[in-house]
Amino acid sequence: MSSKRIYLDHSATTPVAEEVIEAMEPYFSEKFGNPSSLHSFGRESRDALEKSRKQIADFIGARPSEIIFTGVGTEADNLAIMGVAFSENAAFGTKNQRNHIITSKIEHPAVRETCKYLEKRGWKITWLDVNSEGLINPRDVENAITKETILVTIMHVNNEIGTIQPIEEIGKICAKHKVYFHTDAVQSYGKISINVKKMNIDLLSASAHKIYGPKGIGFLYVHQDVKIVPITHGGGHETGLRSGTENIPGIVGFAKATELASKNMKSEAERIGKMKDKLVKELLKIPGSRINGSKDQRIYVNINISFEGVEGEALLLRLDEKGIAVSTGSACSSKSLEPSPVLTAIGLKPEQAHGSLRITFGKENREEDIDYIAEQIKNVVGSLRKISPFKKNW
Repeated sequence: MSSKRIYLDHSATTPVAEEVIEAMEPYFSEKFGNPSSLHSFGRESRDALEKSRKQIADFIGARPSEIIFTGVGTEADNLAIMGVAFSENAAFGTKNQRNHIITSKIEHPAVRETCKYLEKRGWKITWLDVNSEGLINPRDVENAITKETILVTIMHVNNEIGTIQPIEEIGKICAKHKVYFHTDAVQSYGKISINVKKMNIDLLSASAHKIYGPKGIGFLYVHQDVKIVPITHGGGHETGLRSGTENIPGIVGFAKATELASKNMKSEAERIGKMKDKLVKELLKIPGSRINGSKDQRIYVNINISFEGVEGEALLLRLDEKGIAVSTGSACSSKSLEPSPVLTAIGLKPEQAHGSLRITFGKENREEDIDYIAEQIKNVVGSLRKISPFKKNW
């Protein structure tokens, strides 16, 4: 095992920033009150809750009352999709109900599996194709809308290939047809600019642990005019949409992580973008390599690359021995033996999808490590090809 430790899996999770830990610490012990309590301990926590809510709302151009804190981004996606679907279909079998949802074939499992759940129970789901770069054609969204359509859910940035979808254009189409628009912004929040009003977004999901905040806290933005019902029930917290005592340390940490992201977003985009471009240039020198996803409409932290004749898991494990942590796809589903539905949706054959790596940069990565990373990937690809059953002159 190498003495080096280079983490390149920031789309899976990020380390918690020291400033975030410092902001959270008092709310584990000194300021521990339940925000629903009326005494001074409770009011102290309530003040922190509402201050954090406003910070996050301001960051995306929303009203504080439109931010609903959840446990994770997955919960936020579920609340958005099922909360809207159930609001329209509270009385099953009624006439003229809207029960049609439009999504894409490359959504995160939190969206994809929720839509499949509804599809099995009678909802109509349209699964839109993407092009070879992983991009949705907004015209396909508009053509799929019917009188029964209640929701369009298209992710902002793909978690595997980093493609940035034209959500502002999709938002305009949804507004024109009076259809709710939800976007999973877990991979874009804190990295690229979002304004929910300008982009005509009705619902938006995000998660703290992708931006150097704590795990176990997310939020759902819900426009004040959206008709939505809770999917969990209890004491009526978070305007009745997410019952359960709020995670004040996590929420404070999320707000602090948002503050840091706001300050550093532009400079980090430039710094990391240069590193990414340098590594891509070196990796494409490897014969039989290809970049997956869009070259232009791509978030700056992401490289997804395939190597012919190489199995991704073997490549990952060999790189781990060299102190380099990467992913073979989405961390949420990387244990599956099935090829990535995202990579097959953009046209990769199963063997190409299995030979892919996802490299995602973060704030602790440095340019001086790029040569080492490139060298080790070249060496490992070469050694694996020597024992590959796919014989070819690379």
